Amino acid sequence: MDISGQIVLTALMAVFLFGVVLFLARAADWRTYTPLAGAGSGIVSREGGYGHAEKPAGIFRWLTTVDHKDIGILYGVYAILAFAWGGIAVIIMRAELITPGIDVTQALASSMGVSNGQNLYNGLLTSHGITMLFLFGTPILAAFSNYLVPLLIDADDMAFPRINAIAFWMLPPGAVLIWAGFFIAPFVDSVAPSMASWTMYPPQSTAQTAQGGAASTISQLNAGTDLMLLGLHLTGVSATMGAINFIATIFAERGPDVGWDKLDIFSWTILTQSALILFSFPLLGSALVMLLLDRNFATTFFTTDGGGTILYQHLFWFFGHPEVYILVLPPMGIISYVLPRFSGRKLFGFKFVVYSTLAIGVLSFGVWAHHMFSTGIDPRIRASFMAVSLAIAIPSAVKTFNWITTMWNGKIRLTTPMLFCIGFVGNFIIGGVTGVFLASIPVDLILHDTYYVVGHFHYVIMGAIAFAVFAGVYYWFPLVTGRMYQVTLAKAHFWLTMVGTNLTFFAMILMGYAGMPRRYATYNLITVGPIDFIQLLHVLATVGAFILLVAQIIWLWNMVQSYLEGPRVGPDPWNLEEDGVDSREWDWFEDRLDTALTDGGEPEDAETDA
Repeated sequence: MDISGQIVLTALMAVFLFGVVLFLARAADWRTYTPLAGAGSGIVSREGGYGHAEKPAGIFRWLTTVDHKDIGILYGVYAILAFAWGGIAVIIMRAELITPGIDVTQALASSMGVSNGQNLYNGLLTSHGITMLFLFGTPILAAFSNYLVPLLIDADDMAFPRINAIAFWMLPPGAVLIWAGFFIAPFVDSVAPSMASWTMYPPQSTAQTAQGGAASTISQLNAGTDLMLLGLHLTGVSATMGAINFIATIFAERGPDVGWDKLDIFSWTILTQSALILFSFPLLGSALVMLLLDRNFATTFFTTDGGGTILYQHLFWFFGHPEVYILVLPPMGIISYVLPRFSGRKLFGFKFVVYSTLAIGVLSFGVWAHHMFSTGIDPRIRASFMAVSLAIAIPSAVKTFNWITTMWNGKIRLTTPMLFCIGFVGNFIIGGVTGVFLASIPVDLILHDTYYVVGHFHYVIMGAIAFAVFAGVYYWFPLVTGRMYQVTLAKAHFWLTMVGTNLTFFAMILMGYAGMPRRYATYNLITVGPIDFIQLLHVLATVGAFILLVAQIIWLWNMVQSYLEGPRVGPDPWNLEEDGVDSREWDWFEDRLDTALTDGGEPEDAETDA
């Protein structure tokens, strides 16, 4: 497209956006918002906080809301859509890996505008990783923190409600840009899904064409990668804005009776996560800008005659390893918050759980080079990073022992949230122990870039983080909807997810021991390990992935059906007061029900998952 065409396109986009603004300004039918039971938000508590008296009707409520509860729900819906995209991508990849050759992706490639099956597999791999980390992992945690933190600290709302809304609305265009290669590829030959993997290492990310080859000029580069980098930049700005907002909210908006000594464990983890985001995401942003400059203006930040590719790895992993703890600390907070409710006692060693959270936050910035042990860096530097990488396991172990001790001699109730909490602890132990081995230089040099790393990482991401997310979803589902889910379906979801997770990712750990390299679409030509044994493990991993798919379909059906038709719950759906473990958000929920009854609602029989 020539320069005049670009100017015309920009002008048309400006006119369109201006028209959208005018339409929203004129069409929004503002009215007084009367809260009803199960309305989800908009309720004003007896102290006069936690709500907004005026909200628009219909879709305009969601497009214009600045209520932290509404924004939390928006984050959750967005994250579920991203989870579906990333899940479908990995199901196609796992179907490909059932056999050693290339067949499934080869059959799909032409219809999707991709040159061959190998390139489609690489595009799916890149999209899966970035989607699950940036479009699902961070937003789903933001859903919990946006909805709950103001309630837990007795704040009226977030410190900056409009910035909170802006941070969310950066994410949908970011997702469109990240996935744009798939949408444009069938129509434009020079655009394909980015195939640079989620780490985006140069020179692959700076010199790859849409056909997967090496570009000799800038004009031959795959524009899908540029779009992905721009989308990632938007998600990074969004996360940084949210982090600043949470820090300001927790410091400045706490209620008069919520001192630092009474701050709940979930808010502590969100505060630590926000600090990690504030110090790590700017590194990612700077690396992405330099990648874009190298790609489009022939700069030499990451070329061999400039800064070098190792510079990029240092910048990326200085962000990348804190990102792991950005993703895992809030789930640890959810487990530390939910697990005691069904153990009939308060969290054992609360202060040590807080201290270990802060220790993880500090140590996470001193371990990034353990991802680079095989790059030839100075052995003395490697040894220092190995020591810190081993040390960071200690605060995680402190949390694990505290969770186990909390359950010890407790009055355990095996509700669905509790099952997911227990599953989290078991999977996290496996993910953590396998990670300790990778912190050892000699072991890492053997297992680096094998399926062992994939298995370890996914035991933490899927086996721990996703389990904590599901525990939180089931525990707070009555709070958000005023209804109870179907218990039988919920427990079926847990057991299928537990079996599918361990079948899939333990098979990957064994594949790593057999020498199977990661990121390969085919393995018919590999020269390590018995090929029949590796194929058997791939088949088992794929069976596990399909079990996980069935489990999440059950979960989605349960959530939607229960939201629409689930039985109403009472003010204490988990019988927390009986064990003295009730909390501030359920006090708000009781106020909501009282307000609904005052406005003409009818009390109904309460349901619970006991």
